[in-house]
Amino acid sequence: MKNSQFHIDFKLNENSFSSVNDLLVYSKTLSGTIHEFLQEWFSKNDIIVVKTSGSTGKPKWIQLKKEFMVNSALATGEFFDLKEKTTALLCMSVEYIAGKMMLVRALVLGWQIDVIEPKSNPLLGLNKMYDFSAMVPMQLQNSLSEIEKVKKLIVGGGVVSKELEKQIQGVSTEVFATFGMTETITHIAVKKFNQFNNVISSGVEESHYVVLPNVLMSQDKRNCLVIDAPKVSEVQIITNDVVQLISESAFKWLGRYDNVINSGGVKLHPEEIEKKLSQIIEQRFFVSGVSDEILGEKLILIVEENSISKDIESSLRNKLNHSLMKSRNLSKYELPKNIYFVSQFIETETNKIQRGKTMSLLSL
Repeated sequence: MKNSQFHIDFKLNENSFSSVNDLLVYSKTLSGTIHEFLQEWFSKNDIIVVKTSGSTGKPKWIQLKKEFMVNSALATGEFFDLKEKTTALLCMSVEYIAGKMMLVRALVLGWQIDVIEPKSNPLLGLNKMYDFSAMVPMQLQNSLSEIEKVKKLIVGGGVVSKELEKQIQGVSTEVFATFGMTETITHIAVKKFNQFNNVISSGVEESHYVVLPNVLMSQDKRNCLVIDAPKVSEVQIITNDVVQLISESAFKWLGRYDNVINSGGVKLHPEEIEKKLSQIIEQRFFVSGVSDEILGEKLILIVEENSISKDIESSLRNKLNHSLMKSRNLSKYELPKNIYFVSQFIETETNKIQRGKTMSLLSL
């Protein structure tokens, strides 16, 4: 597809367009953000300037080749078998790469896409079925009663809790987690969340990430993922994501290297511990490490809670100890040494928890 063209089957909010100009005129009625992106997409420039989310550092502006964005769209279409006339719902902000790529996929693959205002419960009140959509975990959580309006759903931009995983096991919608970043033009790997052939005793089978077409992976000395994806990036991407390689095309994500806690010589991955703790903690939370004279670093638990009291802390501590005694895969090293409460977590513009800034609110 040339930048001056779009697929003949492309529709936006059930409207077909005879020219780029017609599409641009119509896009003005939707939002300034969508109009500006489409103007940039159909311009003579070969690149698009995109803002990163800032979840692992300060938000920054980076340049992406339009050619690579087209390649990414084609890979997604091939992987999920989403051909022309696929019905899709865009319910995320087009300010970031995830929303932009939904539009690019529609333009390139000939989808019939509907755009609605990004909100926490996007399916509420919709009387239409869709083949494909993308959401953040909060949107999925708030759309459980309506989620079967979407046949295939990708979820990104945050961690899906174990409780939410269990809640989606019985739905007809195929739900996938995505792995990627702005630099890889959204996902380069996906993980199945439900509809497993074999369900293990906990009710959720642990699925591994599988890479999309034309993606090669390896590990560096830190056991962090190294991505070679020449169709979407000119350079090799060295991540801070600690992984276990399962095969040439599959891996298990263990956590962020910069989050690893070395407690008494034992390396603890916060993200792995949080998966286990999510089965017993209802509030939003995360774990982190702080300096300790004996252990070097000790594991602490930070919980988002408005009404803080000794009773709440005591109840939570009892739950943790009970979980350890019942051996819910929680080792003694993974039991937080201290519990802290924060009335409200600090977040990025895309609602991801900023751990460092939230930690600065504590009196440690």
